[in-house]
Amino acid sequence: YKAQIRKMMNDRGVRKEPGHSYIEVNCTVHMFVAEDTSHPQINEISAELKTLFLHMVRAGYVPDPHVVLPDVEERTKFSFFYHSERLAIAYGLISIAGRTPIRIIKNLRGFTNHNLRLDGIHVYGFDYDYTLLHYIADLHALIDDLAKEHLVREHRYPESCLKFKYDKGFPIRGLYYDKKKGYLLKLDFFHSVEPDSCFFGRRRVSREEIEAAYGGKYISAEHMPDLAALMDLFCLSEVCLLSDVIQHFVDEKLEFDSVYVYEDVKRSIDYVHKSGLLHRRILEEPAKYLVKSDGVVKLLRALKERGKRLFLLTNSPFPFVNGGMSYMFQEDAAQGESWRELFDVVIAHADKPNFYTSERPFRQYNFQRDVLAFNRVDKFQEHCVYYHGCLKSFIEITKWKGPEVLYLGDHLYSDLRGPSKAGWRTAAIIRELEREIGTQNEVTYRFQQAKYHFMHELLGRFHSMPLTGCRGNEKDLLMSLREERQNARAAMKAMFNPYFGSTFLTDTGKESAFSYNVQRYADVYTSKLENFLQQSSDAWLYTPFDVKILPHHIKVNPSSILKRYL
Repeated sequence: YKAQIRKMMNDRGVRKEPGHSYIEVNCTVHMFVAEDTSHPQINEISAELKTLFLHMVRAGYVPDPHVVLPDVEERTKFSFFYHSERLAIAYGLISIAGRTPIRIIKNLRGFTNHNLRLDGIHVYGFDYDYTLLHYIADLHALIDDLAKEHLVREHRYPESCLKFKYDKGFPIRGLYYDKKKGYLLKLDFFHSVEPDSCFFGRRRVSREEIEAAYGGKYISAEHMPDLAALMDLFCLSEVCLLSDVIQHFVDEKLEFDSVYVYEDVKRSIDYVHKSGLLHRRILEEPAKYLVKSDGVVKLLRALKERGKRLFLLTNSPFPFVNGGMSYMFQEDAAQGESWRELFDVVIAHADKPNFYTSERPFRQYNFQRDVLAFNRVDKFQEHCVYYHGCLKSFIEITKWKGPEVLYLGDHLYSDLRGPSKAGWRTAAIIRELEREIGTQNEVTYRFQQAKYHFMHELLGRFHSMPLTGCRGNEKDLLMSLREERQNARAAMKAMFNPYFGSTFLTDTGKESAFSYNVQRYADVYTSKLENFLQQSSDAWLYTPFDVKILPHHIKVNPSSILKRYL
């Protein structure tokens, strides 16, 4: 099966993100991957690793070659020396003098917002979509196509809307849509609009227009109820379709109300999901849309072997969940085993986030007959499936206490906001994290980031000088500094997304509103579920002492970096 999966990935151009380890030495970021021999000091690094290994053996360490993490290929199974973390640590030891701390940044790891002791976690809960199972990027184009057809057929939108093409380079998640004004907004940590990341259709809205609409860059409490948060990956299709419809109406000089456009697009996207249309298309060709992960299978089995209780809580219907999980657990199915044997409780059609606040009763679901039972649910039967329900009944039936439960999901509002308020510990699965970390560690990005902060500092010093009037040459200098600062902002933004920039950062390097919600509702976060295989079941996950807002962000000393390159 592994060979078949790898061949299928190669045929379809799907690339598995390799594990990277980063270390900064003398204002230069060095990146290592497994079995990396390209570094100019690889001989010294190898010698240091061998020395460390001899010390470890003398201390009684015996390596276990059977413990293999999911990001390590079979051919590297017994390669003790050349894991990326070890290479980075060894390089740090030979390059950093004295007792200076060595800090390694991983792209495939978990990050901690609030201290979490895993030895106190006895119950693990999982969302399904984009948590247990992931989809390839082509799925967003399919959702976009199906929603367009529903807009035209059911809501009588012009047939010319069918010509829209999904633009994967336009949307990011974490945006907000102003239902009354029709603006797509990217906000920072303090709910200020990022000036060059506001769009009406595909037109970039000017700063003057933003200030006229909101009385400044800051979105006040008065306007916040008008904003719809677009926080999960399924929202990418919604972002694109909203922009395309509005731009089309503007181009055709058609009158429209942006509130109605939002409601119609939202209903069409919801129809694609709730009608089962999308689910049928995915299950007809699972290999085309689903990403199969051996690491997730390993993680679930490892947790079960450690005596942990597992439950699945999803808004998706069970037949769709069963189809996807059966595809991921094909080897078990061939041996007559079921993926449901790993879970103590399976709850579908949960209607999150209402699940956390309602008092809706559970209904047992007969998946063989596709019907719901009428009897009252007082306890969960082994390997049975349940629909609907609420958090209050869930706690009463399971007797699982809040702090011993860790719930993992991708949607910051629907999945994690309710559990975090109810006392559960939470983990966010954020696929964009790997690319974000990679971009932040590129030399070109770090240079532009340092350049921006340096220009900003110079402008601050200039404006703090006594007001004696600007001479002509001083005005020229002032304009040059502002231009260079703006160029640095634009360069940083384009490295992530030319329209909205980074999901986590604004174009000035400050945290976005999405980052704020990650910090607020997720105790830990990572790019994919299988990264938890790298953690011991009794590990203590703690927040780094020097964290600013989110622990994966890189802190830059502008002067030291610019000194190296200027």
